[in-house]
Amino acid sequence: MAREQRNGSDGTELGRFLRAHRTRVTPEQAGLKAGPGLRRTPGLRREELATLAGVSIDYYTRLERGKESHPSPSVVDALARVLLLDEHAHEHLRDLAVSAARPAAAEPPTAPTSSVGPGVGLLLESLRPHPAVVVSRTMDLLAWNPGGLRLFVGMEQWPVEKRNVARWIFLNPGARTVFDHWDEQIRACVGRLRALAGTDPDAPDLAGLVDELLAESPEFVQLWDRYDVRAHTHGTKTFHIPDVGTLTLDYQSMQLEGFPGHRMVAHYAEPGTPDHDKMVLLDMVATGSDGPNAEPAEEKRN
Repeated sequence: MAREQRNGSDGTELGRFLRAHRTRVTPEQAGLKAGPGLRRTPGLRREELATLAGVSIDYYTRLERGKESHPSPSVVDALARVLLLDEHAHEHLRDLAVSAARPAAAEPPTAPTSSVGPGVGLLLESLRPHPAVVVSRTMDLLAWNPGGLRLFVGMEQWPVEKRNVARWIFLNPGARTVFDHWDEQIRACVGRLRALAGTDPDAPDLAGLVDELLAESPEFVQLWDRYDVRAHTHGTKTFHIPDVGTLTLDYQSMQLEGFPGHRMVAHYAEPGTPDHDKMVLLDMVATGSDGPNAEPAEEKRN
């Protein structure tokens, strides 16, 4: 990705992750007493983090600068403890350590398929009136039922090849009005992309999207530089949908076996509740906006 290629001399994904999180931990959070005078850098100093993690300053410095790429599991766990990483970030740090130790591939990686299984369209149709979509690992919209597409207000007017959840969130001004808890939505979106970039930095399906968002969305730039990696797999979202109103739906994200990186995200509400009634209305309103059996994106391109 262009932004990180320009900064390539400042280390590896592992080093950049460590540095980003080090600058966010205060001495007080780490159990240290703040010394007199102003600190020149935010967060912990390298020597403070190294001491707390039980490694030499030289070793930790080499980790941050990409000169050392084989930290042991115990070192990774110690760093995660000092950096106050949650479960998701801790696991990602482990993945980064494994990725850093892996020899560079002789051939550049190929993008995963954007096709979906032949039964996915039938499955999406059978879920109605529950809104559901299938997305790629970079959040391209690959298949949907009418209500699933309608949740992304205005996306039905976009060319199929441009339908991407991250692009819609950051480059469509109307997206902000759709969700409650906007900050949570955008952090989860960036977190999923950042996790992929950390373990597969040369992913061809990711580079163009991230470069586009870095160039066009200052909000994305700010979050991208935080190196947060948490993504939501289930929970509750509140939507504000024209012609339907406000509805609160639970959702579940499920991996599709045999299609690496593809996820089905389905929304649901308890029958007999006002939210379920609005979900049925959503399906009725959406029918006809892109047809009751929306084709997978790749089929529409061809």
